[in-house]
Amino acid sequence: METKMVVEKADLTAFEGDSCGYYIWSNAKTPLLSELKLAAGKLLLHPLGFALPHYADSNKIGFVLGGTITVGLVPPNSPEEKVLLIKKGDVIPLSAGVVSWWFNGGDTDAAIVFLGDSSKALVPGQFTYFFVAGVLGLLAGFQSDFIGKTFGLDEKESEDVVTSQQGALLVKLDQGIKFPEPSSHTKGKLYANFDDLSGKVVVKCGGTVSSLTEKNLLVLSEIGLSAKFVKLEGSAMLAPSYVADGSVQICYVGKGSGRIKVVGSEGKPALDSKVEEGDLFIVPQFYALGEIADDCGLEVFSVITSSKPVFGHLAGNISVWKALDPVVLQATLNVNPESEQLFKLKNSESITIVPPSG
Repeated sequence: METKMVVEKADLTAFEGDSCGYYIWSNAKTPLLSELKLAAGKLLLHPLGFALPHYADSNKIGFVLGGTITVGLVPPNSPEEKVLLIKKGDVIPLSAGVVSWWFNGGDTDAAIVFLGDSSKALVPGQFTYFFVAGVLGLLAGFQSDFIGKTFGLDEKESEDVVTSQQGALLVKLDQGIKFPEPSSHTKGKLYANFDDLSGKVVVKCGGTVSSLTEKNLLVLSEIGLSAKFVKLEGSAMLAPSYVADGSVQICYVGKGSGRIKVVGSEGKPALDSKVEEGDLFIVPQFYALGEIADDCGLEVFSVITSSKPVFGHLAGNISVWKALDPVVLQATLNVNPESEQLFKLKNSESITIVPPSG
């Protein structure tokens, strides 16, 4: 791969004010975003911060980093709004064209990172948002004459509808405002939490790996994405693996620090880097990834460009090393039978997370 692989924090401020801020990773700093048709952004909502209703040009998945957020969702041509209350650790898929709004009704800041597919985006490597109201909204663009005729409003009424909201993207609402209560029966259908998932890998003193695919959240099949959350204890390691179906991984470090190594087809690391909270990195198709946590631990949230990815493991009892015939393995590694037997023995059990030694 010609493009240099990098680890970067969000480097552009799309909006910042008393209510909230929205920050993005640019193609200039992270060129793989546009090359691999990905995008990333992070929303910070202060108490009473409100992101005006909008839709985006890309499918994506949001991961709540902290706080609680009330979210409204309105699919195209739907007469019904779904209201969710999401908290730290929750994962929410969002389809392109679905109108959503976001409100922090809590007492502390709330933050959510969005990672997704920009293959249909107006600007490769970026999410573009279309706000329905406000000074940058669709109503303002059509102006009061069109709006009045559309809705049967007189001149003053249409002016009020078009111009009363002087906020652009994100605004701060007044204390005491009461937003709608969450809709019933939405968890497990419209969003999920990694802690609640069955089938996750748990290694004592090592950490956990949780995967969210269309199998446990059907709505992911509609947007062609899935998610993974790796939580490593101090000095633990995530054994190397790759996505065997050619999907791409876009990864965000939510907490802690450590070291990652990404290896491609040239027999050397394509990326060997220290990572810390707030960093973003990308694993191209078929490249292998391994992670080692520092003493403080490491948490990495990833979005994969398939709703049912297939991972190929490079260690353990479901790896190629376990499956190969002894003679083939000896020839492959150019080792004697004793070394081959030792190596195969070391791969006789599951190796997803390696706890710290000692």
